[in-house]
Amino acid sequence: QVQLVESGGGLVQAGGSLRLSCAASGRTLSRYAMGWFRQAPGEERDFVGCISWSGGSIYYADSVKGRFTISRDNAKNTVYLQMNSLKPEDTAVYYCAALDYRGSDYRTLTSQNLYHYWGQGTQVTVSS
Repeated sequence: QVQLVESGGGLVQAGGSLRLSCAASGRTLSRYAMGWFRQAPGEERDFVGCISWSGGSIYYADSVKGRFTISRDNAKNTVYLQMNSLKPEDTAVYYCAALDYRGSDYRTLTSQNLYHYWGQGTQVTVSS
């Protein structure tokens, strides 16, 4: 079992930045690929990006490419989502998720149904 806890959400003005963290306990995070998803009110949960267990492969949704950066520190059992140039449409609850995956094509990891473990989410609100 892996327990995931997101933090770092909050209220920010458009154009601003936030850094979300996802801390894991229970098992070492290094064996898992990690994904970030977000869910706006009344919307489905959408893929934001994912990172391989080693950090060597990262894949982003087109909507955040060039603005968001995913990284991980396996020694700290933590994954990060750096969000820059935030827009009001980025407002959502952000979730991290873990997947035991050792494949090579991270473009296939966009479905939430693939992920085994989830955090409780952290709210990000971007004001215009």
